[in-house]
Amino acid sequence: MDRYLVVSSDGHIGLRAPDYRPYVEAKYRAAFDEALPIQIDATRRMSDYFLITEINEEWRHGRDYELSGAWDPVARDKVLDGDGIAAEVLFPDGVTEMNAPPFGAGFTMRPDGASAELMWAGCDAHNRFCAEFVQTAPERRIGLACIPIYWDVALAVKKTEEARASGLRGVLLPPMWGSFDAYHHPKYDPFWATCQDLEMPVHFHSGPAPMEQFFGPLPPTDRDSVPPGAVGSYLMEVHLWLTRPLTFMLWGGVFTRFPKLKVAITEGTSAWVPDYLDRLEFHYAKTRESQKLGDFRGHLAESPADTFRKNVMIGASCMSRREAEARHAIGVGNMMWGSDYPHPEGSWPMTRQQQLDALHGVPDAELEALLGGNAVAFYGLDAGKLAPLAARIGPDKAGFQKARVAAA
Repeated sequence: MDRYLVVSSDGHIGLRAPDYRPYVEAKYRAAFDEALPIQIDATRRMSDYFLITEINEEWRHGRDYELSGAWDPVARDKVLDGDGIAAEVLFPDGVTEMNAPPFGAGFTMRPDGASAELMWAGCDAHNRFCAEFVQTAPERRIGLACIPIYWDVALAVKKTEEARASGLRGVLLPPMWGSFDAYHHPKYDPFWATCQDLEMPVHFHSGPAPMEQFFGPLPPTDRDSVPPGAVGSYLMEVHLWLTRPLTFMLWGGVFTRFPKLKVAITEGTSAWVPDYLDRLEFHYAKTRESQKLGDFRGHLAESPADTFRKNVMIGASCMSRREAEARHAIGVGNMMWGSDYPHPEGSWPMTRQQQLDALHGVPDAELEALLGGNAVAFYGLDAGKLAPLAARIGPDKAGFQKARVAAA
């Protein structure tokens, strides 16, 4: 085939906030009606506070139809075809189109001040919509179920089984667990076993962090302003909160007990990986720094760095040139390109050029892996079913070859 098969590791879908109502179980619709204006007002205040309202409005201008792909499968497929993307992983959405799921569901699923019953109801609503959306083109949509695991492990197992039966292909977990047990606790083992047995990769997506520590009380009042340095500090540390669950799982021996369990870390760049692996290996080794701490590795089958290479994939959204050049230190087999559509920081509507700019000069076999091959293997996709689509819309290999020659 003279075109590449592209699988985006990072796409977002979500209904406009009021449109989630039919997907909410009937007994929670009165609560939904009460919470909806509060959610919309808080989202608008957050958008104004972080000075992204004008950015989002400019981003939306003249693109109403294309951005409706967040909830309209026909519009989405037109965008994907134009981008040359054969398949994609589907995370929930948020501020860009004011379409976060209700009751605190979505990326964060933060327990602080939340109701377990309502959060499960919000996750159920999004998961129902996501399953319905996936069925419009199941060969090219990898839907993820929102699972706030810390509230009830047995219920999390049940919801994951239901999600798999509905056609979803992975789970999204909250990266922060508040005062609940962290993910190295054995109580989560039934859930990890279910994800392993059902081949449902576990996902953590960048964004959530203890926001109040950076920005003060949220949502803000009209009198509040962003403290100096808050955004820079957040950007420096947000990936720590993204990778923190993985750290607990690696050192907790989760992958020793469940060696086929898969984890994806998405939209936190991949630039942190070499240092992270070095630190895993350093602390695993018998050094003077670790001798006084007793045996903290006897329950592990191997170095956590080796486990990372086998079980972890990085969704490197809009993979940068610097990441591409560092691909061997990061791990060519651990990286997946992603578009982040429909967000303004994503590659659309310049996806093909973004790929050329970032990936020119990369050998063909490695390029095939980064653009789609790694994702096909990780998610167990049927490459045969996707091949005709890729042959029609995929990026032309000749274009990369010309860029490779020009860069030589």
